[in-house]
Amino acid sequence: MAKTLFVFFLLISSINADDLDFKQIFSNLNIDGTLVVSSLKSTKTYIYNQQRADTRFTAASTFKIPHTLIILNENLLINENDIIKWDNIKRGYDLWNKDQTLKSAISVSCVWCYKQFTQYISKEKYLDYLNKFNYGNKTIGIDKSSFWLNGDLKISAYEQIDFLKKLYNNNLPINQKHLDTTKNILSIDKNEYYELKAKSGWDGNVGWYVGYIITQQNIYFFAMNANVNRDQLSLRKSIVMAALKSKKII
Repeated sequence: MAKTLFVFFLLISSINADDLDFKQIFSNLNIDGTLVVSSLKSTKTYIYNQQRADTRFTAASTFKIPHTLIILNENLLINENDIIKWDNIKRGYDLWNKDQTLKSAISVSCVWCYKQFTQYISKEKYLDYLNKFNYGNKTIGIDKSSFWLNGDLKISAYEQIDFLKKLYNNNLPINQKHLDTTKNILSIDKNEYYELKAKSGWDGNVGWYVGYIITQQNIYFFAMNANVNRDQLSLRKSIVMAALKSKKII
């Protein structure tokens, strides 16, 4: 499926392939990565590093987007403000060491919060959702408590774009109120010019920043991944924002 998506994006966007503005951004930072930015209202798609854009990497915390849909659709939580009780186990990130809601959990990328729900969802149920979403390689592996973190579940930048467009267009087999809730809690920035909805991820080697930006003229979907270390995590968002500015999207 990844190859099919690659051919599709290549056909509609060959004129914009290996975008020079994007290339300069990565080059200036000496970062190896890829970025795809795709318009909703046209076939306009900007790409840097096509080969990598079609390569699957560990989904990491970007899976919290479909995971939220699954949790809500399975009625494990009712809405974004339901309390997820802290287990009183102190972890290295202080913002995790307290009760959470879905809104806060996705904001601080709380791993234990989402792992907690895996005990209530069978492997078969997860596989069913992954297949219905056509999400990445649709693989769970042996350990269902961390399949999106340990390298079992992988997804490409092109596939991230495809999933995000289905989410925005309500083209997923999920109750509409749960689609709306998930989209709502993805909001990162909002001002008079645009609203940014995004999720980051990092598996210790590859960092992700995926989402979409709503402007007055259009909606643009983006998926960026790059080889980054812990000290470079802030570059995930800054690369995407610099790219959007280079195209005068924001």
